Amino acid sequence: MQTAARLRFSAEDYLAWEATQAEKHEFVAGEVFAMLGARQDHVIVSGNIFAALKQRLRGTPCRAYVADMKLKVEAADAFLYPDVMVSCHPEDRKSEQFISNPTLIVEVLSDSTANYDRGGKFVAYRKLDSLKEYLVVDIEARRVECFRRTADNDWLLHDYVGEADCDLSSLNIRLPMADVFEDIEAV
Repeated sequence: MQTAARLRFSAEDYLAWEATQAEKHEFVAGEVFAMLGARQDHVIVSGNIFAALKQRLRGTPCRAYVADMKLKVEAADAFLYPDVMVSCHPEDRKSEQFISNPTLIVEVLSDSTANYDRGGKFVAYRKLDSLKEYLVVDIEARRVECFRRTADNDWLLHDYVGEADCDLSSLNIRLPMADVFEDIEAV
């Protein structure tokens, strides 16, 4: 993540400033970070997951959101841009700028963000009481790591590789790995 000229803001000032920017920026504890453009495979996989979720969530109170919707993590004093997320919370349906109560968050790994997605971002996401599952998608390995919150508030890893469907128990749906990696050339 690259700092945007070491700017410091309050959360309210960030939201007002961000609305005037051509590029996206994440906000963490007063600091603002420019979001870099994504590679084609990253965009394709994010789009595949969004499309599959949107299709499977029709007729439910849940909505899938793709990269341009901000996520507010109040306990971490942060506004982040997950690649894909799903919220089933009625308050999120009313919010224009950000959602706060996701059930599922998906991050598609890239070389520049992999450590942050697995580390600091996941630490922030775990502070969301509503979050039940966190997917980390590794395009090169054709792997989806599903971290699922247990009743004891621990996070249990379910590793999906190959032809297995990715079970999203929080939404009561399955994502075929073929759908996740559709149109991605074999490495």
